[in-house]
Amino acid sequence: MEVIYGLIPGMIALGLVAVAVFFWAARSGQFEDLEGEASRILMDDDALPPRSARPAPPARREPD
Repeated sequence: MEVIYGLIPGMIALGLVAVAVFFWAARSGQFEDLEGEASRILMDDDALPPRSARPAPPARREPD
């Protein structure tokens, strides 16, 4: 029965930490665009040609 005297304050503290983390995430924009990030993995990246088909970047010249 004495262990409950330590568990109750511990659970209250853990709950307060969870609420603080939730409010931090909400203020930092973690829940702004839930659908966009979820569907990005389903989008194809066919808009860019393969790396081998891209033209090489111009060579840099050394100053004389």
